[in-house]
Amino acid sequence: MAIFRMSPPFLAGTNRVTIQMLQVIFAMIPAIAAMVYFFGPAVLINISLALTVALLAEAILLKLRKRPVKPFITDGSAAVTAILLAVAIPPLSPWWLTVTGVLFAIVFAKHLYGGLGYNPFNPAMIGYVLLLVSFPLEMTTWLPVDSLTETPLDLHSAFQLIFYGQTNAGWVADTVSGATPLDTMKTQIGQSIAPAYIVNQNLFGSLGGLGWEWINIWFAVGGLYLLYRRVISWHVPVAMIGTMFVLSGVTYLFAPEITGSPLFHLLSGGTMIGAFFIATDPVSGSTTVKGRLVFGAGVGALTYIIRVWGGYPDGVAFAVLLMNMLAPLIDYYTQPKVYGATK
Repeated sequence: MAIFRMSPPFLAGTNRVTIQMLQVIFAMIPAIAAMVYFFGPAVLINISLALTVALLAEAILLKLRKRPVKPFITDGSAAVTAILLAVAIPPLSPWWLTVTGVLFAIVFAKHLYGGLGYNPFNPAMIGYVLLLVSFPLEMTTWLPVDSLTETPLDLHSAFQLIFYGQTNAGWVADTVSGATPLDTMKTQIGQSIAPAYIVNQNLFGSLGGLGWEWINIWFAVGGLYLLYRRVISWHVPVAMIGTMFVLSGVTYLFAPEITGSPLFHLLSGGTMIGAFFIATDPVSGSTTVKGRLVFGAGVGALTYIIRVWGGYPDGVAFAVLLMNMLAPLIDYYTQPKVYGATK
């Protein structure tokens, strides 16, 4: 019998990382469109700036590390990091804030650890926390819902505010910025949180803040798409959202005057982007099935604790980074039994 030998691989495979990253970006498009609708074109300027800086930094670091540039710069990981960071910071952030955060995320949080697959912390959240701790005023100054104001910012005005700090009409960023619903919860303890964000008693806005509800809903829709495409598993999002819902529900029953309702916490801030796009990072998160449930529950609990009793309005970034530190320990104690083992 003749035996024919062929050298594998028989077919050229595709880069699975690239495919997954492109699907993540695709899943964020509806939420980004909602952000542009509610907060104006400044969102697109931030994303474009972040993408440019991230790709340039990625290429330079790959060259310095003597790694092939094309395979890594086209895998989409740097682009995902840039977009996640860009949508997490206020739309009218000065250009240097975005550049600083992206550079720190790509250079220090990613490449100094060895590049994609070796970073113990989520790069986008490392960059976000650096900015939040170093520049708290700039990082907590958000636009009001731009689509409902009498004089919404156009692209040119947004560009001037981001790169020059003021427009030809004399506007400065501080005059067109406002507090977020989570900021209001922090500063107006004992008062009703939702009414300041309701317009004409419209249903949307009464639960999580006008604009923020739609943004979180569309991030959730994008997350469901990722679940359908099996880019992520259900364990982390369900554990994080479920834990936040239970904790906020219990505390709301006993102290509604100092804490928001469960729906308020699920539809405000970075809950849904955190649950579906950040905490599900396969590199910095837990890898076992039970571990993902523990990891997600930990992120949800810490996020809620920081929001209600901590010093920052939103706690998603801090919660993710703290659980990143615990991921190896969680994996160690949640490893499935080896087949045939008695203990």
